Amino acid sequence: MNKRIAKSGISRRSLMAAGLAGAGVAAAGALAMPTVLRAQDRSLKVGVYGGYFKDSFDKHIFPEFTKATGIAVESVAEPTGEAWLVQLEQAAKAGRAPADVSMMSQVAMLKGQAINLWTALDRNRMPNSENLIGEFVNSYPDGRVAGIGAVAWYITLVSNTEAYPEAPTSWAALWDGANQDKLGLLALVSNSFLLEVTAKTYMGGTDALDSEEGLLKAFDKLAEVKSNVRLWYRDEAQFEQALKSGEIPMGQYYHDVTGLAAADGHPVRSTFPKEGGILDSGCWALSRASKKSDEAHIFIDYMSQPSIQATMSRKVGTAPTVKRDLLDLTGDEFASVSSEIDPIIPRYDLYQTKSDWLNQKWTELIVG
Repeated sequence: MNKRIAKSGISRRSLMAAGLAGAGVAAAGALAMPTVLRAQDRSLKVGVYGGYFKDSFDKHIFPEFTKATGIAVESVAEPTGEAWLVQLEQAAKAGRAPADVSMMSQVAMLKGQAINLWTALDRNRMPNSENLIGEFVNSYPDGRVAGIGAVAWYITLVSNTEAYPEAPTSWAALWDGANQDKLGLLALVSNSFLLEVTAKTYMGGTDALDSEEGLLKAFDKLAEVKSNVRLWYRDEAQFEQALKSGEIPMGQYYHDVTGLAAADGHPVRSTFPKEGGILDSGCWALSRASKKSDEAHIFIDYMSQPSIQATMSRKVGTAPTVKRDLLDLTGDEFASVSSEIDPIIPRYDLYQTKSDWLNQKWTELIVG
């Protein structure tokens, strides 16, 4: 892999982050031309994030699925998460499915649940779904399965090795007075997950965010980092360049992209803090308008195989959603995309139910 891949990986995650933030609805009508990989009697339309991400699936994943099952894949480049959700909802009302199966952000999954957009999945028809780590199974409140974990990735504590010869070991480094004006942090409450980092580091865990009182305590504690922050970034490439040069020598960033930069000789490192990296992910979900339930179950079951998850780690750069002991990844391969330290899991529910309030407090108390 190379820098071009790293840049494209960033754009793929920006799509996911934009979905969490509710951005890009204006792009709802914009779809890239689908790619038909092979004509078969059975077929399935699969929505994935565009650019390098879609190209990698088209090259390394979908053809092998077709060979194994005889089901042709028509891959569709999704616009940003919220925009695609709106398009899927509007199409479902008309009885159409622009894609049968789509890769959806966690907040988009929850919003889709609220309008019963996802056809419930039968895990008895997907025995490989038993390989998944528990948090990667997305369920309706009544227990029906809404989505199955497709891919994951980590946001970690990153640093310039020339500025910091010794790696930091804790997210508490963000609060360290020695780091004044040295940090680059993600600019949105809904893609930085810094409230969860605060709760895990100082409040005993993310359950502390269950109440408004707990959220306000987390905001107050997080506000203490403000004097250490040089850049609240939306442009990920801007922070990446500043990290490499040492201009902004510490912050939060994507583990795999930082590893690619280090492999290219840049003086940067990614550290999984003792409190865990932030584990973000997307799910496979089946539109209620789809008539391809059988094919969709076969597809999701196939994608849940440890061997396929390992291939995606090697070829796409995603973290596996299945249990570590089932994978044939070497230690170095696993470390390049994941960690065995218990992760910080974002409180996606809060970004659905308290989005406006959280954004207002974030602006008032943190970035305003």
